[in-house]
Amino acid sequence: MGEAPSHNRLIDVELDESIGRSTPDVEHERAVAIFDLIEDNSFRPVGDDTGGPYKLRLSLAEARLVFSIARESDEAVVTHILSLTPFRRIVKDYFLICESYYDAIRTSTPSQIEAIDMGRRGLHNEGSQTLMDRLAGKIDVDFDTARRLFTLVCVLHWRG
Repeated sequence: MGEAPSHNRLIDVELDESIGRSTPDVEHERAVAIFDLIEDNSFRPVGDDTGGPYKLRLSLAEARLVFSIARESDEAVVTHILSLTPFRRIVKDYFLICESYYDAIRTSTPSQIEAIDMGRRGLHNEGSQTLMDRLAGKIDVDFDTARRLFTLVCVLHWRG
């Protein structure tokens, strides 16, 4: 018998129109990132004793990412605003290493590809930890959820 689904989780993630649309490839990556996040996550606004499951609406305001959290019933729970400034370098470096990785897949040896992939994973982990640190005291997430959220943050920056 499987575990009962936790109520401390996201059941829906929506991207506000402030984020804008992009190329079909980028839209696909966004959809995959959202699917992966909803599929497996641990998410609880700090201090919310009622519990979820939750819906997350992401939007952009200036250089900030807005997390609007609601219950399944659409009752608002809390909104948190995160500066994207601490992520700029990591996201930029992550894109650069991803480009190197995709180039390497076509032309490099397996050991070169593996070395680039290790660097890519390391940067992804760094970004995930930064996101967890920035959400501390606001939203409780586990590391795997932070990784999936960081992927989504990256895809929001990606113009294709």
